Amino acid sequence: MFDLRVSLVQAATIWHDAAANRELYGSLVRPLKGSTDLVVLPETFTSGFSNEAINHAETMAGETVAWMSALAVETGAVVTGSVILRDGDQVFNRLLWARPDGTMAHYDKRHLFRMAREHERYAAGRNRLIVELKGWRVCPLVCYDLRFPVFMRNGRAAECAGGMDYDLLLFVANWPAPRRHPWRTLLRARAIENLSYVVGVNRVGRDGNDLDYAGDSAVIDFAGEALVDCGGEPLVVTSTLSWAKLQAHRDRFPAWMDADSFTLHDA
Repeated sequence: MFDLRVSLVQAATIWHDAAANRELYGSLVRPLKGSTDLVVLPETFTSGFSNEAINHAETMAGETVAWMSALAVETGAVVTGSVILRDGDQVFNRLLWARPDGTMAHYDKRHLFRMAREHERYAAGRNRLIVELKGWRVCPLVCYDLRFPVFMRNGRAAECAGGMDYDLLLFVANWPAPRRHPWRTLLRARAIENLSYVVGVNRVGRDGNDLDYAGDSAVIDFAGEALVDCGGEPLVVTSTLSWAKLQAHRDRFPAWMDADSFTLHDA
């Protein structure tokens, strides 16, 4: 197994300007060509977190999906982040997983942030996504999902190899500064309880609703220790995740073997 190089792109998303954001994030991602395996952008990186973005929602045949696919091919790395996308009669906060071979997977945000009325305008996803990268199994999720540990519980299925169904839990977010303590705390909790690496990428700056974002993007190891802690300034940083250290920890501390079994039903 190989170690995994993950690049966190923490920037100030431009309010409701998809073209400008593609230019911004493209300029930050292209220098990573050949030096990373996975590039992580924030939640709703083409618009900011806005209910009004529904009026400008693209489709899977639109410019941003094509741009992400081309960027993954150009850099030779997976590129992921979420975008407001229309699919049929519904609009989703959709995380895209663009691979360098030109293929793409997606995950629709399941837990919609009712305090900002996200659930009144956007459709909720249903199914968790597990994708593979260099032999690593990755579970990518979106922002508010971080607060709901049952949905992301590792090793839920009896057929999971070694009790684990993923090795890296990933969150893209627009998490406001007043709630930065829960963001930082929950990233660490999710890593500890799931015996997994956790990566969280949040934006910085002020948005069009006058909300400030503190960043605090991070890479957390399986014991809850921060390998990267980005603070509040725009930053691009790459961290290498150790497969050997992850497996050694799981071998010497197999807490998953004593976990309670359960069945997850749709809400």
